[in-house]
Amino acid sequence: MNYAFARSQYNRSRQAGLSGISDPHEMITLTLQELSRCLKNLQTPAIEDEKKKKYFSNAFTAVYILQTSLDFEKGGEIAENLFKVYEYCRNQLQKALKSDPDAKLDTCENILNDIIDAWGQIK
Repeated sequence: MNYAFARSQYNRSRQAGLSGISDPHEMITLTLQELSRCLKNLQTPAIEDEKKKKYFSNAFTAVYILQTSLDFEKGGEIAENLFKVYEYCRNQLQKALKSDPDAKLDTCENILNDIIDAWGQIK
């Protein structure tokens, strides 16, 4: 997947809702929530192909944004562990994209919801 293209598509589709956000903490919150929403929607049975493509695109873009926003120097072990979680989610998304029945999108969604809760308590 071309991440630059995916990111630009994601930015265009979300621009109206994110244009006034300058707080990095809020941007990460919204990105985490978007990824969780996409994971939930991708688990919906009989989802339309166009919607499915959009959810996959947004989910991969969100993972990319989250991974590239990590500061490994300041974040240390926490940043490393978050990277591993995001990478796990990316791998599960790849499996789901290939219709692999072993894809664990529900596990990713649960983990992300825990991260969203913890992230909300930081600010």
